[in-house]
Amino acid sequence: MTQDNTQTTQTISGGNPWQDATLPEQDPIFHLAIAWSLDEPDRVGEVARADSSCVLGRGEGLESDPFPRLSFTRQRPSLSTSTGPLMSPRVSRLQLIIEAREEALDVQSVGRCPLLINGASCERGVLQEGDTITLKDSLVLLVVRRPAALPPLRSYPSNLIGPFGARDAHGLVGESPETWQLRDELGFAARSGQHVLLYGETGVGKEIAAHALHALSPRHAQKLLARNAATLSDASSDIELFGTVRDYPQQGMIERAGLLEEASGSTLFLDEVGELSERIQAHLMRVLDQRGEYQRLGDSATRRAELCFVAATNRPLQQLKHDFTARFTQRVHVGGLSERREDIPLLIHWLLQTAARKDPQLAERFFQDQGAELGRARLDSLLVEGLLRHRYTQHVRELERLLWLALGTSQSNFVALTPEVRAELVADNEARNSPEPSRAEIETALRDSDGNVTQATRALGLRNRFVLYRLIKRHGIVLRTP
Repeated sequence: MTQDNTQTTQTISGGNPWQDATLPEQDPIFHLAIAWSLDEPDRVGEVARADSSCVLGRGEGLESDPFPRLSFTRQRPSLSTSTGPLMSPRVSRLQLIIEAREEALDVQSVGRCPLLINGASCERGVLQEGDTITLKDSLVLLVVRRPAALPPLRSYPSNLIGPFGARDAHGLVGESPETWQLRDELGFAARSGQHVLLYGETGVGKEIAAHALHALSPRHAQKLLARNAATLSDASSDIELFGTVRDYPQQGMIERAGLLEEASGSTLFLDEVGELSERIQAHLMRVLDQRGEYQRLGDSATRRAELCFVAATNRPLQQLKHDFTARFTQRVHVGGLSERREDIPLLIHWLLQTAARKDPQLAERFFQDQGAELGRARLDSLLVEGLLRHRYTQHVRELERLLWLALGTSQSNFVALTPEVRAELVADNEARNSPEPSRAEIETALRDSDGNVTQATRALGLRNRFVLYRLIKRHGIVLRTP
């Protein structure tokens, strides 16, 4: 892809950008996100606005086009970089006619590239958020809903923003609005100096988020101390956390510093904190207060741990001791792949590159030769399309497992959708086919979550918060300003 036609435009946005209450001002609109391209692989992650009738095709528009031609951008906070229309020679100059409706896109094939919608061959179809468009052997697009422009970052340092689509300095991968919001929330929580609770389902990347928090904090020069709470038995956890004095609990025992003392001046990350018993949660509450006070076992002297406590859990917060979670003034939700499907192709690229760097045979077999640098993996479009629509329960961890299965069972030099991988995939159409929540159910969920739209979305089982915003608007529900 050439960069000669690249144009950067600044988007002005006011207010607090990532607060739930402000987002309805920018109603999410349909976009098509590039998920795979045989001829233009570096364009994966770019999006094109599709909120009105438009044409998808190769090259610049012609006067004879029935509608304006889709043009793609690299959308990031505060700015959008235009990269223009598709240039793949495999795509017809007039390939698809797309007509936008309020809740769907009507797509008609008029070009030479065969059209597949959600993996099924067709000439025309009605698409909703999460559906896929495949132009055979050429292009895979994902239908998404996102704001026309991302709000500016408030807390994440702009000098840490890396190249488009690449893994950032702290290990986070993604260009979706949800991933940019996560970056900004981590930046704010890190600067606050307060204790932080990370919550989200298994495999979403809470450990990566914890390391990012530490790296963004004033304590970054010190080594982060991490421990899995599931390895702390109820009998030994007091000793491991608080330490012991000499000759305690038995004569001849050596003095032992606990995790709190070892982490003083730095960050203590305790993963799976929900596995701690309520007794241990209660013991930690004094430490979590501002003074950070604790006592070694067998010692009457009070010590102070000058640390930031970062905890992570995959459990509902209601299952943790209320007084314990109340000590975490900063809470950050780490969303799963169902909330940011457009990031899946970028994660695929990064996970495959990571595997290839560890195994030169994989690099030689599946990756394009770009000299000293590792190029992009040769991917079957059907694999990408299947992974986009899969219903994930363990998220990034599950995506990595499926990719290793594809690497191990592919017969050619393409990472393919093999029968073994196909047998593991389950299309995520449950939410789309489930009954829509009523106005009363929406109001109850918003009331129970104190107006937090993200939490209400999860309680209602909706695909993402933008779906809830559309329902709020349709029912005329007034959001309470925090």
